Amino acid sequence: MEQSLVGGAQGCFSRGQWMSFYVKYWGTRGSIPTPGKATRHYGGNTSCVEIRAGHTLFICDGGTGLRELGQDLLQSTVGPIVGHMLFSHSHWDHIQGFPFFTPAYIGGNTFYVYSPESGDRRMYDLLSGQMRSEYFPVNFADLDAKVVAADLPPQETGIEGVKISVLLQTHPGGSYAFSFESDTTKVVYATDTEFDLCLLNREESLQDLNAIRQLPPEYVEFARGADLLIADSQYYDSEYAERIGWGHPRANTTVDWAVQAGVKHLALFHHDPMHSDADVDRKIEICQERAQAQSASLVISGAQEGDGFRV
Repeated sequence: MEQSLVGGAQGCFSRGQWMSFYVKYWGTRGSIPTPGKATRHYGGNTSCVEIRAGHTLFICDGGTGLRELGQDLLQSTVGPIVGHMLFSHSHWDHIQGFPFFTPAYIGGNTFYVYSPESGDRRMYDLLSGQMRSEYFPVNFADLDAKVVAADLPPQETGIEGVKISVLLQTHPGGSYAFSFESDTTKVVYATDTEFDLCLLNREESLQDLNAIRQLPPEYVEFARGADLLIADSQYYDSEYAERIGWGHPRANTTVDWAVQAGVKHLALFHHDPMHSDADVDRKIEICQERAQAQSASLVISGAQEGDGFRV
């Protein structure tokens, strides 16, 4: 099992090398898997998103959706599989799929587990730790693929021609958002972030629900001009007052963020485990009304498990 910093995965950032990205949702649910009839449309697997730039595979989070991504990779890939894994944070719903990720058991495959902070191996260690015999019957050391603890390279270097940017978010224990950029396209993955806590006059913002919520400038600039923003949108306004500090935002606040950043398409993500498909549908309608009230030409959809498309 290789545990060194990544070497060959980095390359000089080449503008225009990838003109677009392919995105597929493998897990869109938050907190805990929710299989069943009520969640069939948007899915019950926890967070996992595939982003491809040409033949380069990025995997955002390793919730239970990672298992199905692994099965798809085995069926669709000829030759060794190389994946770049970026975890927003280490809460269970974002790592619990890794022990069931079949490609990690196959020799010749390589998976880079990145840390935004130089020399920080916590995510790598947590992935291996959850496979101790007390929790799982197969030990991390028994994986035949190379799983490499790696630092994210500088933006000027990028990964296989893709510029990667990172934003530290407000969440219990901390979390990270990731931005993927080519010369013409930008995709942002930002889940498990309670930017409502960052708003000024929070009590006032909870009372005046129609008021536009001004997001912190670092959030706005991070998502500036994104073609696709996949963002945590867990709560209705009516739910949030009893969930302050839980680490997730009001969906309407996410809309205000997207509008202020000039985002083209907002995908509501990290669906609440208590929300049915009908609840998510209603949330989408409310968010669309919010954007229309601001005269924003913003496309809003709900991230749906199994949906794949080109950005």
